[in-house]
Formats: sequence, C-alpha cells, structure tokens
Amino acid sequence: MTKPVNFLYIMTDQHRADWLGCAGHPVVKTPNIDALAARGTRFTDFHVASPVCMPNRAAFMTGRYPTTNGMRFNGGRLSLRANTFVDVLRAGGYRTALLGKSHLQTMTADQPHDWQDPKDAPIPEAWKPEDGDYLNEEPHRYQSAERFEPETPYYGFDEVDLVTMHGAFCGGHYLQWLRDKHPDWQELRDPANQLPHDYTCPQAIRTKLPEDSYPTAYVRDRAKDYLRANANNDQPLFTFVSFPDPHHPFTPPGKYWDMYSPDDFEIPNRFEDHENPPPPLTACRKDLLANALPEARTTAQMVSDQHVREAMALSAGMITMIDDAIGEIIAVLEETGQLDNTVIIFNSDHGDYLGDFNLLLKGPWMSETITKVPMIWADPTAPEPAIRDDLGSTLDMAPTILERAGITPYVGMQGRSLLGQVGGTLPDRDTLMVEYNDGFARMGFDSPARVRGLLTEDWRLVVYRDQDWGELYDRRNDPLNLRNRWDDTDCAGTKAQLMESLTHHLIAMMDDSPRADRPA
Repeated sequence: MTKPVNFLYIMTDQHRADWLGCAGHPVVKTPNIDALAARGTRFTDFHVASPVCMPNRAAFMTGRYPTTNGMRFNGGRLSLRANTFVDVLRAGGYRTALLGKSHLQTMTADQPHDWQDPKDAPIPEAWKPEDGDYLNEEPHRYQSAERFEPETPYYGFDEVDLVTMHGAFCGGHYLQWLRDKHPDWQELRDPANQLPHDYTCPQAIRTKLPEDSYPTAYVRDRAKDYLRANANNDQPLFTFVSFPDPHHPFTPPGKYWDMYSPDDFEIPNRFEDHENPPPPLTACRKDLLANALPEARTTAQMVSDQHVREAMALSAGMITMIDDAIGEIIAVLEETGQLDNTVIIFNSDHGDYLGDFNLLLKGPWMSETITKVPMIWADPTAPEPAIRDDLGSTLDMAPTILERAGITPYVGMQGRSLLGQVGGTLPDRDTLMVEYNDGFARMGFDSPARVRGLLTEDWRLVVYRDQDWGELYDRRNDPLNLRNRWDDTDCAGTKAQLMESLTHHLIAMMDDSPRADRPA
C-alpha cells in the first residue's frame, strides 16, 4: 500500500511577495526557494486573510476569516475550542510538528495600549471565560532552565518547539536553548553591545550572536533533526517550519549583515509619487517632518530614502539566510529518501511596506505590499511547473492541504482548495476579501481602524469604517497604485459593483458551524 504524502510547510514572517529571485527581484538572492518554484506552482497574486501576524496565522490554521474564528487582532488568542486543519490531519493519521513561530497566543506580557482594568465591571467581556491555558507562548514560561512543554496536541500539533518574538531577540524554547549554549547570552543580545556599523535606519541592530546561534539557524537545525528522526515513521508527516524573520528588527547576523549594500537597491515609489495620497500616508508624512516617533516599535513609520535602502539591504540578508536554511532542510529530505513523497509549500504570514511610499513595517493602511505574499506549492506528482496569476488566499491553504491528503474538512471553512489550479485548471475565484482590525489608533486614525478590502484581477477597493474617504486602484493600468480613483466619476460604476461584491463577502462571513441539527 502506498504511504500517504508528507507535507513540509515553510512559512516566513513579514515577507513581501516580490522579494524573491523567482518573483523577479533584481537584487535579493534566493536560489533554493527559486528551485522550489522551478519545479512547482508559484502563485503571483496570493493574498493574506489579514495583513498582520496573529489574525492571519489563525486564518491559516482554521481556514476561516479572523472575524469568524475570533482572532481578530494581534494580542488576542485562538480559542482552544477552535478546530484547525492540523487537528484534521492528526485525526486522519498524520504525525504533526510545529518547529518555530506559532503566534496563536500572545508572545509578550504587555497589556494592550487601551487596556483598562475591568475589576469594577460585574461582567467585563461579551464572552464567558474559556477553560484552558492561553499563556503557552508568554515569556515567563521559558525563564526556567528546565524545558517548558506545552500541553499537546497544541492546536493539532503533536510536537512543539516554539520560537517567539523576532530577530535576534527571540524567546520560547529557542531562548532556553540559547541560555544553555551561551552563558553570556545576555551580553550577546544586548543592543548596547552590538558590533560597530554605520546604519542609522530605525531598528537596525548588528547583533553579536554567531550565525549558528541565531533563531533562523535554530529553526533550521530543529527541522533537520526532526525530519531525520522521522524518516522511517510509519505515519505520514505534516511538518510546519516557521521562521520569525525577516520581520523587524533588522538583525541579520555575521556575513548576512553586509551581504547586501543599501546602494544596491532602488525605491519603486515615494510619497511624492502618489497623486492624491490618502490620510494615513499624509499623517505619516507629517510625523516624519516633525521627527515624531511612533507610539510602538510595531507601528509603521515613514522614513528617508536612505533609511529605506538600509532596511532593504538588511531584510535581504535575513531572507538569504532563510533561503540557505531551506536549502539544508530540503537536502535532508533528499538524503533520507523523503523528497519524492513530500509536498513542499512556501508562504509568508503577511508582507511589509518596505519602502512603499517611504513606509516601513505594516499597519492599517492596506496596500498590496502588505497583503500580497509568496506562495509556492511544489508537489512531486504535479504534471509540470506552472505560474498562476489568479487570486489565492491564506484561507485556501487548509482545504487545499486536506484535499491533497484525501481527508474531508470540517464544516465552516471559508477558503477554497487550490489543488485544481496546481493541476492546471481554470481559476475558481474572481474576487477576494482581506480584513484588518487594529488594536489601537495609529497612522492618523482617531480610533482602532476597521478595514475591508476587495480584490479582483483588475481592481482593488478598500473601505475604512466611519471614514468619508476610501481607496480604489486600477491594478492593471496602475500597478504601483499611484492614483486613487475613489472619487473619480469615471469609475463610479466600477466602484458600485465592487461595493456590492464586498457586501456579499461580508454576508458570507457568517459562521456555518455548527449546522442545524434538525429541519425547522
């Protein structure tokens, strides 16, 4: 009897779709990811369900929009009551492993920006408290020298090796390992002790951590060890390898720091290039001119051309380090005879402005640079390599993987399987919705932003709650989104059609689970 197919799912963090060699980037080197694309299917118009870490990761795991699955913004938690596609794989006989970043629960002990003590309220929340441990990814669990073991299955994963936070300052099991390996770990990670450099870009830190002690190397080595140890496992494998880079801060170690020069990079568009910039852009421009720093290090900010180029160079170093790690992981599959029976998927949890109109990071201004991400499906049984330019969503990954595994999904998934597109059939979707829900007010908004976007092959519509403005861009004729057509009377009919389509998407967000037990 033929053994069911294995899956190796590789995810990066805050990685734009166009920052790969196979996507046409003129500078960044990603030969191993490019090789995957050369023997697989690369989706060129693949978007997240939400352009922020936790909501999109929960959408990935559940196949359900953030509004539906309950993980609506960063700082929340995915309910332990929520089924995931990994639960389905596990119930179907798969051995499942999470190696790296999860971010389905909070990674810090910080309170939300607008947090208030609800002690005087007899009932503080709309939901009754849930039983279960939601502190598995918080720092205090990893302070002891003894390894902390979350209760498994953890959202469906049998084996868990967690890396929390970002850059050179990661925590979780990685930090427990680092403390044991380097008694001087605090000195190595202290920004005050960083190596000399001439970068002035915000969050550029030249870490003293050796390359083999950096989080990317840790995830790489855990993945290699796990794949070797399970090469002859009777169970099929679903292995999720999740790198915390190239998310800021910008901390590529060793040779990856100066692998690229800022002078190598061109800025595709600047603030001045936008014909009618929307309020979030003008608010960030005002802050730049006033030298006003953002409230939080995770808040997007507008920076100078030089700072953009520096961030690009350091991000490229972080991406190439990941690419090198991926090459080593795939080599283990080949050495152990698993490559010909493993579907390898490469994806990211969201993008990054990374110079788009002089912005860095991500935020409630919903540009394509933060919604569009890489997506490669390399299947040993696919008829031939392909490039697909039809729309795809993070929501689609759960049903696609389950269909490939031959396992029926649960009721309530909102994505659509892409397996037909991998096989060369016509696209199944002509519109796609993206949602964004902020945890506090920023980028010029007076209250936490609530945003919904709709994409077609030709147009992108973005609606902001309670705002008298919105955005409409001609994707085909204005790919850099330099002219907002929201108030253009020539586009009024198109705008009305897109608004109607968005309304249908919002109606469809109703949770279909659980089904009615009986006819009425």
